[in-house]
Amino acid sequence: MFNKIHHVAIICADYARSKDFYVNTLGLTVIQEVYREARKSYKLDLAVNGHYQIELFSFENPPLRASGPEAVGLRHLCFEVDDLDAAVATLNARGVLTEPIRVDEYTGKRFTFFTDPDKLPLEIYAR
Repeated sequence: MFNKIHHVAIICADYARSKDFYVNTLGLTVIQEVYREARKSYKLDLAVNGHYQIELFSFENPPLRASGPEAVGLRHLCFEVDDLDAAVATLNARGVLTEPIRVDEYTGKRFTFFTDPDKLPLEIYAR
């Protein structure tokens, strides 16, 4: 029935700050950016490694939501990387704080968490 996950939509509190984070800090590619006047809302389509996967939205006065990897709701967004140590070093050099690297007890793979400007939990996971 399903082919794949098409995209993940993220609503941010400060569009310019979040756009800078996802594009310049994480290195995602802008596919398209539109301003929807009727909604007073930006919609930024982003690609991860050439694949359209994230929609970043701005809305006026969005309500806050509980966050953290153990909060009810979407747990986190995870990006696969080839070299976890290099990804952590790059993020840290760009001012992003990462948690200590952990090892998945079932797969033996290494991973860590960090957050976006709105404290949305993000993960990087070694391939």
